[in-house]
Amino acid sequence: MATKRKPLISGNWKMHHNHFEAIQVVQKLAYLLGGEDYDAVDVSVHPPFTDIRSVQTTLFDQKKCEIALGAQNCHWEEKGAFTGEVSPAFLTKLDVAYVIVGHSERREYFFESNEIVNTKVKAVFTHGMTPIMCVGETLEEREAGTTEAKVDNQVRDGLAGVKPDQVASMVIAYEPIWAIGTGKTATSEDAQAVCAMIRAVTAEVAGADAAAAVRIQYGGSVKPANAKELMGMADIDGALVGGASLDPDEFAKIVQYRNLPD
Repeated sequence: MATKRKPLISGNWKMHHNHFEAIQVVQKLAYLLGGEDYDAVDVSVHPPFTDIRSVQTTLFDQKKCEIALGAQNCHWEEKGAFTGEVSPAFLTKLDVAYVIVGHSERREYFFESNEIVNTKVKAVFTHGMTPIMCVGETLEEREAGTTEAKVDNQVRDGLAGVKPDQVASMVIAYEPIWAIGTGKTATSEDAQAVCAMIRAVTAEVAGADAAAAVRIQYGGSVKPANAKELMGMADIDGALVGGASLDPDEFAKIVQYRNLPD
């Protein structure tokens, strides 16, 4: 693409950090990042639900801090008899900007289908937030040569019925399941190839303008050591960071990837 989209670096804390720990992490991260970082990169953190209010107030208190608040999941309904679930309407009231939907752990452990993911994408938009829709293949699928078919299907089903202008404003995260938390990372060339394919499928579904604008993150054992190379790829517009986002020093280095040595 002729114009590089502004990267989004997101930290998915998963089920880590109680709210006391979350406050400390965000305070240090806000100290480590500055105006030049926010000019170059958008940043979001996605704490557990029990931390969100504490992180919200902490971010509000940090001067010149532009870290966006995110959530890791939500239900598709605004309210109802859904014990243990969290409404997107609740998240909006807490100034949540981004919501991860369809993470591989949600798909694998909680049996979320492509159709459920699609419903959540629409619910997030309905409540004025931006979805980060995750797609990716297993090791078995990769070795069988079905990566493109799997990801193609996830993208098409996930974007079904979503308006082109909404697609343009959202984020799609390519996370090869075999690379999440394993220390293994797709080569930058492999990651670029799949992200380029995601953009091409998005163009077929929502049009060329939406495909040119949508941000595509890479996720899967992203660290300071590989962040700069990954971010140098034409169709990689950020990173969805797991383990390395738990340490503010490591996460700040990823956000500041442009300053890392080649």
